[in-house]
Amino acid sequence: MATFKGVITAMVTPFDEDGEVDLPACRRVARLLVETGSDGIVLAGSTGESATLDDAEKLALLRAVREELGDEAQLIVGTGSNDTRHSVAATRAATEAGADAVLIVTPYYNKPNPAGIRAHFEACCVATELPVIAYNIPSRCVVNIEPSQLEEMAASLPNLVAVKQANDDQLGPLDGLEVLAGNDTVFLQCLRIGGTGGVLVASHVVGPQMRELADMIERGEYARAERLDAELAPIYQAMSVTTNPIPVKTALELLGICSATMRLPMVPATDPERDAIRAALERRGLPVRA
Repeated sequence: MATFKGVITAMVTPFDEDGEVDLPACRRVARLLVETGSDGIVLAGSTGESATLDDAEKLALLRAVREELGDEAQLIVGTGSNDTRHSVAATRAATEAGADAVLIVTPYYNKPNPAGIRAHFEACCVATELPVIAYNIPSRCVVNIEPSQLEEMAASLPNLVAVKQANDDQLGPLDGLEVLAGNDTVFLQCLRIGGTGGVLVASHVVGPQMRELADMIERGEYARAERLDAELAPIYQAMSVTTNPIPVKTALELLGICSATMRLPMVPATDPERDAIRAALERRGLPVRA
């Protein structure tokens, strides 16, 4: 079973001016992420605007990035939804298309009880032999998976091997699961408590530094890692001036990497938001376009 560690970037999905998936740009962004320190890439996650991608687009994205990268990075595909049948079908399709793992988000909107959450994850785990990462993000899904339930599911579902923990208040070790930071701001904290890595957004623009932060912790250089994390805090803040992925797509456009085009209901950054993102990038010495 694969181990998930280090810098895993939740990749944006570039669109062209007509709002169609721009596969050449997707390949360029994926290549950039690997060259700047990402060990793995999440495709069609929240940052990748999965809610407005159809199933065919998600598979085309996976195939394009796989063709670009080969086995240079783990490719993890977001296949969860609030419809268990759909999640199972998407998980099977991603498995057949060559994903290395799948990321299953807690069902949103339906507001399932703990028994329903467990049944959902069990159905998805049974649908694949790939490693499964649970994605716990109550800020988007309303419901939270308690640590005790995560441990119980891990004990009975052999291929449920990790959790992307985006509930910062419950970040901590979990028996039977690798813990991945779900937010940039707690990446260092996650590594310090024994987590194996993080599913990150700021690594689009400060990938080398986040790679070095992870390496520092592995070498036991905690004081240096804390100083670097503090230096990166303005970038973390800039990536959260409004709803993800608006800030990171804006940053990538300012850096000339890909378009900031999004699909409704996501809208462009306001002028003040764009100015705040630009200022953070410039202070970091990144090559912002005029």
